[in-house]
Amino acid sequence: MDRRCLKHRLTDDEKAFFEKNGYLVIPDALTKGRVRTVRNALDKVYAKERRKGLGSHETLHTRNFFKDDRCFVNLIDYYKTLPKVWGILGWNIHLYLAHANVTPPEPEDSTKGLGLNWHQDTSRVNVEMETSPRPRLSVKVAFFLSDLSETGRGNFRIIPVSQKRDALKFPKGEGRKAKMRGSMSVQVAPGTAVIFDRRLWHSASANYWTESRKAIFYGYSYRWLAPRGPCNVKKYWDDLDPIQKQLCRQQPADVHRYTTPFDEDVPLRLWIEKHLGKEAIQP
Repeated sequence: MDRRCLKHRLTDDEKAFFEKNGYLVIPDALTKGRVRTVRNALDKVYAKERRKGLGSHETLHTRNFFKDDRCFVNLIDYYKTLPKVWGILGWNIHLYLAHANVTPPEPEDSTKGLGLNWHQDTSRVNVEMETSPRPRLSVKVAFFLSDLSETGRGNFRIIPVSQKRDALKFPKGEGRKAKMRGSMSVQVAPGTAVIFDRRLWHSASANYWTESRKAIFYGYSYRWLAPRGPCNVKKYWDDLDPIQKQLCRQQPADVHRYTTPFDEDVPLRLWIEKHLGKEAIQP
């Protein structure tokens, strides 16, 4: 794994901010060159879906895009974001979901308004877990590839500090489409990464700019949480290192090792211990 990870570990201030607010912004996570590479690869995925019948004003949401370009896979253990993730969740983790999104501009006669749909991630987890507040379980890393420095560009919207609120009271008549008090539009430059707690109330929004909004989301969870999307890396498997294989859901010899892992199941733990000491892998 890239040793530069060691320079991008979660700081105490970042951890405190994340625990309080439910999100963390990482400016310049991707270089301009990498933004260009990933955006070009995503453009090819989008063009392929358009040829299959995706409408010119329809949003692309695909969970099966790793096979299209290795550059997508290279972000799974990216040195500026993975150490933040293990700083939050620990080392017994894998990629449980990834999706790529392209949100084209709304048509001139659009009646979509803000296009909000407030939600927490992971669906039935938010119904069937008995504790309150519900457990975090997972985080997402969003890489934004478009200029979202102004509002109205399909910006990611969040309600800071809402991650420990199991429910919100939505205005009558508007429901989850309402512009909620305390919400904010995440306005960032291309190459910015945003890490957020799955419980944070958030929403996509309508794009009224002249360009499409492009972003890729990587969801990390504990290895014992069932995946919510494919991780199609078969064509690259032999070239992946052990930590990449862990993150890409390498199956242990026995299912009980998802919760009681052996060393060979979690090379990330061994790497952290080697470079940072035993205290870094506790508990």
